[in-house]
Amino acid sequence: MSSRIKIFDTTLRDGEQTPGVNLNIQEKLEIAHQLASLKVDIIEAGFPVASTGDFEAVKAVAQNVKGVTICGLARALEKDIDRAWEAVQYSDGPRIHTFIATSDIHMKYKLKMNPDEVVERAVAMVKHAKKYCDDVEFSAEDAGRSNPQFLYRIFGEVIKAGATVINVPDTVGYTMPLEFGSLIKGIKENVLGIERIDISVHCHNDLGLAVANSLAAIENGATQIECAINGLGERAGNAAVEEIIMSLATRMDYYNIGYNIDTTQISKTSKLVSKLTGIKCQPNKAVVGANAFAHESGIHQHGVLSEKSTYEIMTPESIGLKQNKMVLGKLSGKHAFEDKLKEMGYNLSVDEISKAFGKFKNLADKKKKITDRDIEALVQDKTFEIPQTFVLDSFQINSGNKLISTSVIKIQKGGRIFTEAATGDGPVDAAFNAIGRIIGTGLELNEYELGAVSEGQDALGEVKVRISLDDKFSNGRGISTDIIEASINAYLNAINKMVYEHGEDILNRG
Repeated sequence: MSSRIKIFDTTLRDGEQTPGVNLNIQEKLEIAHQLASLKVDIIEAGFPVASTGDFEAVKAVAQNVKGVTICGLARALEKDIDRAWEAVQYSDGPRIHTFIATSDIHMKYKLKMNPDEVVERAVAMVKHAKKYCDDVEFSAEDAGRSNPQFLYRIFGEVIKAGATVINVPDTVGYTMPLEFGSLIKGIKENVLGIERIDISVHCHNDLGLAVANSLAAIENGATQIECAINGLGERAGNAAVEEIIMSLATRMDYYNIGYNIDTTQISKTSKLVSKLTGIKCQPNKAVVGANAFAHESGIHQHGVLSEKSTYEIMTPESIGLKQNKMVLGKLSGKHAFEDKLKEMGYNLSVDEISKAFGKFKNLADKKKKITDRDIEALVQDKTFEIPQTFVLDSFQINSGNKLISTSVIKIQKGGRIFTEAATGDGPVDAAFNAIGRIIGTGLELNEYELGAVSEGQDALGEVKVRISLDDKFSNGRGISTDIIEASINAYLNAINKMVYEHGEDILNRG
């Protein structure tokens, strides 16, 4: 293996070929500056002959982004190479990258050229590019499906013509890792002059193997990897910069190979590219996905809180994140819940934590995402501190704009279940009337307030009520993702408080 791998970033060229992506000059410049901060070795800024806009963008990058090689892509045509040079000539380290297809299927159906003609064209265009700059890269398009013997021949000829980098693209993501690694090994062993230049690979992800193929190439002698931030690119995309680099960083014991990348810039770069291209990373995307350092399983959370390396093979700090993320959900354990409470500044007793955790688990069965505000509401809900004389068992509501609202409520008291039905001016009124029938007293509802604790369609609803009986008043509070349930709980909470403060005999009055 090489002692150091060069990273050739093609986010601005192949990445922009992602369907739906169209970057303007300022956006390309912003990404290019960030790629320079990431310390990639080469930025392929675009395909200058493709359009005036692309030419101006490559030129702007070459003029403004220093300390990194700026490359322009060109077909094996003089006009493409001339245009590429016009754009990249302003760079501190300009490179012309020219290519021609080498697989039988491409030569026959796309180029309509025989192998000798392809070799002749490749050599002539490399020589033409060398008139402009010393750094010339030659790519054999569809090398993954090309005859290895033909690749040995054409690579040998372009090296003699002055190529400083030869690129072996798996253009359609067809090869398997062992197969691709063997191809690179064969090129290294059979191409004359190969030891003087860089062997580059450019792998596509059609079968989900772009990173695996790139790593196999490194193991077999590749010295440059062409890749894109977030794996952007044609069809299923390219090998992802962040996955390759963090593979090398995490398994330094295996690869023992260096790189120039500043890994702490990975997260920032990924987010910028995602923002400007409009292509979001899937949550479970390796390294930079939203869930890459998130833990929800109680077993995992307990392990990570005890020792991060139990479930994290790399640290969030290594890619520029501040910390990992404990996602509280129905699979979370008490250990993570207690840690979250401490983080939020709560210092609860063991009994209070247990009771709050029970409420949390009930909520997690109903709500996909538990927020800090949800937890705050659960902890501040002190209903568990009041003896629960009346406890909701179940409720059923039938309501509509052309229906009389009806409710069936089951209340538990002292081990017995009491059931009543009632109608009302809406579902909440019907529920309260049914509770009144069970309680058997003339309670009055003085105030009713409904609000949202958190955001979203599954937000916790918070209901506050004030009830009275004779000259006695009581306030109640209930929370739930179901506002009817929150209302019932608030009403029962107020009743239970009244019983707690004045005794159950008060309910026999009125």
